[in-house]
Amino acid sequence: MCGIVGYIGKREAYPIILNGLKRLEYRGYDSAGIALFDGTDIQLCKTKGKVANLEDKAEKEISRKGNLGIGHTRWATHGVPNDVNSHPHYSNSGDLVIIHNGIIENYDSLKKELIKRGYTFKSETDSEVLVNLIEDIQINEKVKLGKAVQIALNQVVGAYAIALFDRKKPDEIVVAKLGSPLAIGIGEDEFFVASDASPFIEFTNNAIYLEDEEMAIIRLGRDVKVRKIKDDKLVAPYIQELQLNLEQIEKGGYDHFMLKEIHEQPAVIKDTYRGRLLADKGIVRLGGLEDYIEKFINADRIIIVACGTSWHAGLVAEYIFEDLVRIPVEVEYASEFRYRNPIISENDVVIAISQSGETADTLAAIKLAKSKGAFVYGVCNVVGSTISRETHSGTYTHAGPEIGVASTKAFTTQITVLAMVALRLAKAKGTISQSDFMLYLRELELIPKHVEEALKTEDKIKEIAAVFKNVRNFLYLGRGYNFPVALEGALKLKEISYIHAEGYPAAEMKHGPIALIDEYMPVVVIAIKSDHYDKVVSNIQEIKARKGKIIAVVSKGDTAVREMADYVMEVPHTPEALSPLVTTIPLQLLSYHIAVMLGRNVDQPRNLAKSVTVE
Repeated sequence: MCGIVGYIGKREAYPIILNGLKRLEYRGYDSAGIALFDGTDIQLCKTKGKVANLEDKAEKEISRKGNLGIGHTRWATHGVPNDVNSHPHYSNSGDLVIIHNGIIENYDSLKKELIKRGYTFKSETDSEVLVNLIEDIQINEKVKLGKAVQIALNQVVGAYAIALFDRKKPDEIVVAKLGSPLAIGIGEDEFFVASDASPFIEFTNNAIYLEDEEMAIIRLGRDVKVRKIKDDKLVAPYIQELQLNLEQIEKGGYDHFMLKEIHEQPAVIKDTYRGRLLADKGIVRLGGLEDYIEKFINADRIIIVACGTSWHAGLVAEYIFEDLVRIPVEVEYASEFRYRNPIISENDVVIAISQSGETADTLAAIKLAKSKGAFVYGVCNVVGSTISRETHSGTYTHAGPEIGVASTKAFTTQITVLAMVALRLAKAKGTISQSDFMLYLRELELIPKHVEEALKTEDKIKEIAAVFKNVRNFLYLGRGYNFPVALEGALKLKEISYIHAEGYPAAEMKHGPIALIDEYMPVVVIAIKSDHYDKVVSNIQEIKARKGKIIAVVSKGDTAVREMADYVMEVPHTPEALSPLVTTIPLQLLSYHIAVMLGRNVDQPRNLAKSVTVE
């Protein structure tokens, strides 16, 4: 949540920062602002609304000149979204200006103390408290800005990524991180600061990712100096070469990032298993897994922690692991896991799943599991992210940047990774026959072609979307491996269309939700050929008897469900354990087209953020 962009160097800062803020819009925000040093003073402009509103306002109100600046997109925590609460924030003197992601939990007590000392506040934010605390320390303890920041951060409780500068020292930006991502781009005689690398990828491929409780002083003409906030210890910064390219973060001719990412799934699933899966040779190998296979095989249980769409991928993995590897699996919401005093032992393996690798609740669950001695394995998409560094080992999904807030390709690539992990463990443990092992490898290799085929039904799905775009409620039903897909389909519809939707195991329909079914209730039923097929057919008959409108996801060539359903979305047949990779595709497209027809902001749905870095 929230986005940070900063620049110091030889170029004009304004266009770099403004374009960077546009690239970070996917993170979710409700206001935006920018502060530039024009050689004499700070030019500040901020507003409620989108970056486009900021651009219009800046053209009218400020000079937009200067080689130093910081910009921000805010997702409201303390204080309603308005111009005053937007970032950046000045200190009382007007010398310091700050941008801040995260939450300062003890801001109220700090604010009261600063008010006693004569400070006044224009906003309701915790961020304005922080910048004035830094100034108070700077003045009273007669220290440089970097030291004042360090002392202040040792007094605050909470999470943060900050960037600030002092107009009296316009060759320097100070940044710090705890629980919210922050990258520093290293150019020639110039530096960039951002929440991720996308705002500066066309200028440099070299970046430093700060670790938690680290700060950096970025000064022109000098190397970046990184220190530990708690003890002032110097840290040798690791400069990472980025694999991201500009093409990956553009829409590529699609109307929305979400649609582009839905259509990228055949390619990114292939990228996920490329070099790891060799079906013709009967090989599946994951570098992050090979040295730890015994830990998995000898584990008392596997605990999967995740949030949102990643949690649904974890539910699919629960079926796959228990079916193929025969190890007990529990799937936990990371946000609940960390607070319910869970029983964790050294014989447990914890798998943490996160697209961004920065999800606050999942990170907290990782730290808890590690403190209890469990082995923690990460599955994430963003190289160099905090989860990739905090876990003992793990596997990247290689989905490429996912800009749309509603996850699509992240879901399928997470399942692809987890399926490969399960197959590798089943082979090592001897819980799968050689013939079944080879069958699964061949079928997994065919998934990209099956997804391509499912995507070709988009025109038919658009017709279905047009019929149901104005309904108020949806019910999604699935059994077995496709129960989590029903949950994910309902979540997608809620996220981007704002239509209420519920996902249920099909057998649970009779235990309550059947009361909702009438001629106005569309029911999406995943009814592919599987061990549960006949049971699902019975559920469909129960819905038809109550005049419910049935939209069925069926296997290619199905006749029984096709005769009963009002509308069908056809997918190629694949083994049930891998079917979620294919059945989710029409549900993604249905949600997308309904949302577009309703005029929703598909890539940036209201109130949501791509990377949830606060609780």
